[in-house]
Amino acid sequence: MSDNNDFGAFFAGLIVGGLVGAATALLLAPQSGEETRLWIHDRGIELKDRAVEYGADARARAAAALDDARARADQALEEVRYRTDELARITREKVSGTRPEPPAEVEEPPAAV
Repeated sequence: MSDNNDFGAFFAGLIVGGLVGAATALLLAPQSGEETRLWIHDRGIELKDRAVEYGADARARAAAALDDARARADQALEEVRYRTDELARITREKVSGTRPEPPAEVEEPPAAV
């Protein structure tokens, strides 16, 4: 969860830093309007590419975390199944060992008078 917050803070910082840097460059750059527009266009493409890259990285990390969680859940489920089967086996053994043997012949109850 902390990695998620760190990534969000980093991404927000990247956006804010890019905007502040762009504004500063526009104010201080001694270039023509056409050059400035071209520079803004290029920086916009760069920023978009970075955002796509970070998004792909975040998706890959999320997929890896999901795969890890699924593997852990499968492992836990197998452990529960094993322990349940073992408990059932032990219970059957104990119950079969303490159950009295049924009589060889079943006696009929005496007839009511």
